[in-house]
Amino acid sequence: MKDIEQTTESDRPVVSLGTHPSPHPFIRRGLIKEAPSGLSNGYIVRLVSNEGVELGDAFWSNQSDIAARLLTPPGVPFDRSFLRAALDRAVTLRENMAGLTDGTEAFRVVHAEGDGLSGLVVDRLGDVLSGQLFSAGWKPYVEDILELLHGRLGTHHHVFTMDSRVARLEGVKPFRLESEDLPEQMRIVENGARYHIDLSGGHKTGFFCDQRENRRDLVALTEGKDLLDLCCHSGGFGVAAAVTGSPNSVTAVDLDEEALALARRNANTNQAKISFIHADAFDWARQVEKTGRRFDVVVLDPPKFIPTRRDEGKGESQYRDLNRLAMALVADGGLLLTCSCSGLLSSSRFRELLTSAGRRAGKIVRIIRKTGAGPDHPVALECPESEYLTAFWMQVEDSKGSRGGAS
Repeated sequence: MKDIEQTTESDRPVVSLGTHPSPHPFIRRGLIKEAPSGLSNGYIVRLVSNEGVELGDAFWSNQSDIAARLLTPPGVPFDRSFLRAALDRAVTLRENMAGLTDGTEAFRVVHAEGDGLSGLVVDRLGDVLSGQLFSAGWKPYVEDILELLHGRLGTHHHVFTMDSRVARLEGVKPFRLESEDLPEQMRIVENGARYHIDLSGGHKTGFFCDQRENRRDLVALTEGKDLLDLCCHSGGFGVAAAVTGSPNSVTAVDLDEEALALARRNANTNQAKISFIHADAFDWARQVEKTGRRFDVVVLDPPKFIPTRRDEGKGESQYRDLNRLAMALVADGGLLLTCSCSGLLSSSRFRELLTSAGRRAGKIVRIIRKTGAGPDHPVALECPESEYLTAFWMQVEDSKGSRGGAS
């Protein structure tokens, strides 16, 4: 694999496109007209439109549906100077966000396309930089990234990974680079609640920084209420409410045994009273619906149901069906905070699925607020997928005489 030093601006392979694309950083394989043979995954290539107009430098992939990830504007080479400037801009943006680090030790430092660095995600978790690579092209540059970010942020530990699913799509081996003294587990504080983070191989970068503001805002709505945290993972919403609020009860459900063990540990550390249930969210919700038990506030934050375009049909059905079940569990006039972290599911399409779910549940549903990830997750206008997290806050009322519908 060629790195920045080996691939100069003058000898980069040229990839031509069959049509002139939008300025989207994802160049899908169907847009490729001609590419040199023998390109390895992660090569830096120069993209040229069908009219011969230069589009910029990109990372190449032979297997992924995203054949090239556009990195630079026309006429600007991708080199170490460009990389340093982009990382500097990303850190400076966070430094200029008033109140970003108030009450938290975890935030996103690099948000891939949102920071003009397609396929690179880095979170700061206390003294640790936790990164994810979504392109083989980033592997040779991890040391450079760490040198700059550690220097700017004053952090000392790191773990950067490319998981097996992404590695398979990129046609390379899974990747993991960690500092010698990296702790397997650590603890951070967020808005008064303490959370344990598993760095030995946990989910994504280890902690869901994107829900920070939503966790904070939910707390005030749970006073004296019965709260259900459905698909709770490590217990973020339930723990936040139990520790910094005063709910009547908190019930948390998840199928992932490791995540649930971490959630229990978080609750114990904070001396929070939470009822944890190890179960599939679909099956458990169906059973509880039949019992007539209802909750004043329901949080539904499921895993990504649509990781690729091939999963759209199945994933949309899962979002609709699970939301129908969640609506059925909300007490009359109660609150449902429902989330989607699928970048391929637009906010408008998610709303359509929720409309269908409400009809099937026989509920009157009103959107009272719409949010997403925090300001440390900037959105690139040309890349709607970078606005991947959608959260609808909804009041759910029973329809008079309705018994709900089948899921």
